[in-house]
Order: sequence, then C-alpha cells, then structure tokens
Amino acid sequence: MNPMTKSRIASHWGVNAEGEVECALCPRNCRLKPGQFGFCGVRGNVNNEQHTFNYGCAVPVTFEAIETEAVYHFRPGAKTLCVGNIGCMLECDFCQNWETSQVKYLDWRNIKHYMPEDIVELAVLNDAGIISWTYDDPVVWHEFVLDTARLASKMGIKNLYKSSLYIEIQPLKELIEVIDIFSISLKSMSSAFYRRYTKGRLAPVLDAIKELARHRDRHIELSQLVVTGLNDDGTDARNTANWVIRNLGSQIPLHFVGFHPAYKYTQAKRTSLDKLLELKNIAVTEGIEYSYIGNVYEKDVSDSYCKSCGNKLVERFGLSSNVLGLDQKGQCLKCGKKSPVIEPFHSLDSVSNDTKETGFFKPVQDFFFKWNDKVNGVHIASEESHSESIKIQVQRLPDNQLEYLKLNRCPGRIIVTKRAENEVGVKISMDTKKKFSIIPLLDRAHFPVRQEPEAVKSNGMGGMGTG
Repeated sequence: MNPMTKSRIASHWGVNAEGEVECALCPRNCRLKPGQFGFCGVRGNVNNEQHTFNYGCAVPVTFEAIETEAVYHFRPGAKTLCVGNIGCMLECDFCQNWETSQVKYLDWRNIKHYMPEDIVELAVLNDAGIISWTYDDPVVWHEFVLDTARLASKMGIKNLYKSSLYIEIQPLKELIEVIDIFSISLKSMSSAFYRRYTKGRLAPVLDAIKELARHRDRHIELSQLVVTGLNDDGTDARNTANWVIRNLGSQIPLHFVGFHPAYKYTQAKRTSLDKLLELKNIAVTEGIEYSYIGNVYEKDVSDSYCKSCGNKLVERFGLSSNVLGLDQKGQCLKCGKKSPVIEPFHSLDSVSNDTKETGFFKPVQDFFFKWNDKVNGVHIASEESHSESIKIQVQRLPDNQLEYLKLNRCPGRIIVTKRAENEVGVKISMDTKKKFSIIPLLDRAHFPVRQEPEAVKSNGMGGMGTG
C-alpha cells in the first residue's frame, strides 16, 4: 500500500479569505482546495486542514562520513546516520536525486517507514553521533525532522541539516532550536537562474541564510553545485564569495561541488576538476579563507591549512580525512593558532572504523567492485531486516589493506569510497547469508534507488490533484 494514503495534520498553515488552505512552510505559499496537493507533492488539503503525507517516509537509512554533507569543519571523518525524505519544494532541472524528490516518479518499493524513536535508536546502536537530514531537501519533512531532532538532542546526538533553505522564517526558527549543523546549498546568485532552473526564488533563500547566520552558536557551511554550462563561468563563484563575505564572514567554508548529468539536464558533461579548481581560486582571490571542492578523488585539492603559519591541519582524499596538524582543542600544532575546525578528534564516530578485527571473521559472501571514471563509491545495502550485528570486511586493492564495519539491527546501507590514488577497487565480504547489494554512487550527494550492473558477486550467493 502507498504509505502516503496515511497522513497527519501539518504545521505552518492557515485558511485564507477564499476558504483555501494556505501553506506557510516554504515561500511558495501554495493555496489548496480540498483534495489538492501542494507543489512538493507531500502536503495537501484534507477537509480544509493541511496534512503532511510523508511523515516517516524515507529512503533506507545510510551510514556515511560527514564529508558527504559538504561539512569539513566539524568532526572530520565523523560517522553520520543519513536520513532522506521524499518530495521537494523545488524542481531543479539538474536534480541529482529526482527519483525521490519528485514524487510523481517515485517507486514506493524503495521507501521505508520509520518513527523518530527508530532513527535515534539506530544512531545509538551504530555509534553515530550525528543524524544528517539529507539527500532530498528536508524542508518538506518539517514535522518528522523536528520530532526526531528533539529526541536525538536529548540523547546527546547532533543534528545536521543539508538543505537549499527555501523556507519561511518562522519554521526556520524552529529548526535553529534543534539543529546543530547547517550545510546550505546556495545554487546561484542569479534570480533568473533560480526562476528558470529550480522553479523557486533567490531572495527568500538569502533571507533565510542571513537569519540563520544571526545564531552564532550554529555551525554553517555553504556549497554550490557547479552545473556545466549553467553557473560555471566564474560569475556565480565571484558573486557568491562576495555575498558570503559581506553577510556571513570570510571564514565560512564555501564548497564548489561537481555534478553528474541527471533528470532534465543530461546533455551536459560532468563538472571537470579544472573547472572546480578555477572557481575555488576565484573565491579565494575574492577573500574566502576556506574554499573546497567536492565530488573529486584527487590529492591536495581540499586540504585545510593554518592561516597563520601554513601548516596542513586536515588532509582529505574524496570523502576520507586525516587530522594531521591539530590538537584536541583544534589548535595548530605548529603555531598554536585556533583553527575553525570543531572537535577534530571525536572518539566515537568514525565511519571507517578499525583496521583490525578483534574477533574471528569468517566471510560468507563476497563482492568485488572496480572504481572507474564515474564511480568512486558504493553503498553496501542490506536488503533484509536483521536483529543481529553484521560484520563487513573491506579489502582495498591492490594494497590489500583491511577495514571492518558493522551494521546493527537495520535494513540499511553503509558507504565505502575510494581512499587513495593507487586504489583500483575493493573486495567486500560479509559474515552473513542475508541478502546484500553493492550499489554504485554517481556522486557524494546521490542516493541510488536501483542496483546497477557494475558489481559482480563472486560466489553466487546471494488520487489527489495539485494546487
């Protein structure tokens, strides 16, 4: 059964003079007659009340590194429990997760249902100190995010919100009360770009970012997806850098992220490394102190350095990070200057876990995956529910370095990505006969909803209207 046949009363709405339900969650302010859905496809008018239809409806939970969320200055390498919703208040022509953000294309077989207690319990059981609200934009998941984030905060778990921040100020203030880390996707500094390619408006996004920046105790990083032929000529990079400096400060990290052709924008090529480096250099020239590039697996392109003495503080390759030049307080080991990197050594939550197995590991099923020009990461996906702890051995080829991961009590996923220049692929082994899949990732923000043919298993085991 389609889970969206069930609903509950939403927050942030009213009834206008014409008797229509008017949504006050995002700046679109959809006006709905009974039986109509809003633009997002997951909020609608039921008997002149606005309901949310996606409470707890999510893609399978995934354990990833915090760098996946374009966050480099908070707990480098930290394990995050990533939770992604369905529906969106925008419709970007280049959407990297359009199969789930645009509900009309949704395959319900890819969707799970969780309650807030489920998410928090999975984070605790799997030693994830951060819950990330990610993949599709969590604005339209407002009620579920708030309920879960409040519960997580009571358990000492941090909340990370990855969003384009197309949201009204009042619901944003509710989020600021419970979200610790904001990773904001500022797609362009052009109003025309927003209107044409996202079906939204730029001004409310800038207003929301400025409101967020008033709260200095919240960690903020910004990213810009660099779409070939649309916002890659340097104008957006320069304008974005200058706006960030004027309104947020020069120390706010600004990420330029490569895109892969998707949805309605498939005629263009992937963003090149040279282009990303060019835009990064523009931002630095304009005065941004910390600019990074994403969806790139190259050495020496996204490291963090001390602004006082030039000492390398954090070394990065792809989604892997290594804290080299900081002490426990985040101070440079060479000159003692305080860095902007928060909690560089956090004891619990490393996504890459130990390189030594403390108990006997007996592989029951194996997978091989070879890295290529488009794919440098995979999701290890558990297809069946399980109550026991499942151990996963990752053998990196050709060096044969071994790492060990665990999945505790969930049908979910865990990420594995390329970690070195000479690495050609991985052998992944599980100690269970339960069904797993190895699913390729096209970029770090991508949530693949179906299995691709690149993975080879070695041993053969295995209605309402719109307003």
